[in-house]
Amino acid sequence: MVRAVGIDPGTYSMDIYGFDDKTGETIIDTSILREEITKNPELVLRELEKLKDVDIVVGPSGYGVPLRESKDITDIDIAYATFITEKDYERRLRIVGLRKLMKILKNSNLKVYYCPGVIHLKTVPKYRKLNKIDMGTADKIFSVVAAMRDEYERGVKPRDISIIVVEIGFAYNAVIAVQNGEIVDGIGGTYSTISYLGMGAMDSEVAYAIANVVDDFSKILLFKGGVAYLVFEDPFKHTVEEFIERVKVSENGKIAYEAFIEGILKDIARILVSVDKVDRIYLSGRFIRVEEFRKDLEYRIRKMLNKFNIRCEICTISRRAKNAKEAAEGAAIIGNGLAGGKYSELIETLKLNESSGTIFDYLIIDSDIKSRILEKFAKVPI
Repeated sequence: MVRAVGIDPGTYSMDIYGFDDKTGETIIDTSILREEITKNPELVLRELEKLKDVDIVVGPSGYGVPLRESKDITDIDIAYATFITEKDYERRLRIVGLRKLMKILKNSNLKVYYCPGVIHLKTVPKYRKLNKIDMGTADKIFSVVAAMRDEYERGVKPRDISIIVVEIGFAYNAVIAVQNGEIVDGIGGTYSTISYLGMGAMDSEVAYAIANVVDDFSKILLFKGGVAYLVFEDPFKHTVEEFIERVKVSENGKIAYEAFIEGILKDIARILVSVDKVDRIYLSGRFIRVEEFRKDLEYRIRKMLNKFNIRCEICTISRRAKNAKEAAEGAAIIGNGLAGGKYSELIETLKLNESSGTIFDYLIIDSDIKSRILEKFAKVPI
């Protein structure tokens, strides 16, 4: 019997889910607004301390660290996994709450594990990692694991799982490919095409232009410029359901919706290059709960796949949780596998234990610039 808990650090909310693999009982299923976590990261620890006999917690780890128990990670590991400038630290961006929570959990009496991002995985060829940082954060791997659980429970052996997972979240989108039970490629949030809050992958000329007129290139800018800003002045004051309603009644709304859908299609098309076959495409994330959007997206995906004569099923990740998102369930499944539970074979197939390196390892830049990056972001307070 294993009682495992997982934490998904979403932009809008931080979700916690746990289950007992013997009884099937849900032991925690809650969602806390990220702004509350930013103000007081200890809220998460308090929720965890209410639970009894928890064997393992898979905690949030931002861009990720090589798989290890939290007590074995360093402050520099945490700094790189949540890298921001000192000025952004002073602004108290949401990621500040996450890095403080990582330190709190590290110093707790709980058995907490931190997980890699896609860039840390040895199952992803090095040539796909060049000049990348965000190929999929640790929580995107959590969503992949939730989809793999569905495959496993369909009767598919872990080494036969070949799927694509598409997550459409409040801030960013991500598309990750699994071939024969291993993650082989990923398109993370800031590398994806335009998303809801974030502008996604930038034309390097845009980055050059911004950097030369803004003295302080804040990470705030990466959370703006998405399709939501064509419709709302402040997307945080509106629901994604309101966005779907508004896009039908204005020219800007129609432009936003088409950019949003087409961007997802382009990311799926990009990831198809990296796989030999796909049995299913799994859809996940906050937007997939909006039926009208999900139907529109499924129709467009099928249309695109038919154009390339690709036959595969399109489905959504099943949810046991009523409050927590799919990624929180996936994190709990990882914990279950690491602790020798019913999903151990599934998690072993992913080879998370072979992850290594840092998010900056594959940048092809002058060595002195790379050294300055490593030094700069290691010094920002935790």
